[in-house]
Amino acid sequence: MPGARSNLRMTLPTQLVLRTLLEEPSREMYGLEICAVAGLPSGTIHPILARLEQAGWVRSHWENVDPRAEGRPRRRYYRLDPNNIAAVQAALARADAAVARLRLRPGLAGRGQ
Repeated sequence: MPGARSNLRMTLPTQLVLRTLLEEPSREMYGLEICAVAGLPSGTIHPILARLEQAGWVRSHWENVDPRAEGRPRRRYYRLDPNNIAAVQAALARADAAVARLRLRPGLAGRGQ
């Protein structure tokens, strides 16, 4: 979905999810894998993944297995939309630049020393 919405809130957890998916952009990962790599609980990443998918940055699909035969629930797999990898990288670069600007602002570091 080229031109996908890029005005998502770039919270630290959102950045961690995006960076996890960017490690191997063409690789599909299921939710608990993303949790483990990003270091976030599933209750945090699933709403983020839903927002990223709604924005067009992430694609997902349910695996086609019989849960009884597998002995586990079906997994939902996520990966970055290949048409929006550049938008994701740009958004993360803007987030990094914003943090760098905060660190460089006079008077924020070393107050009261």
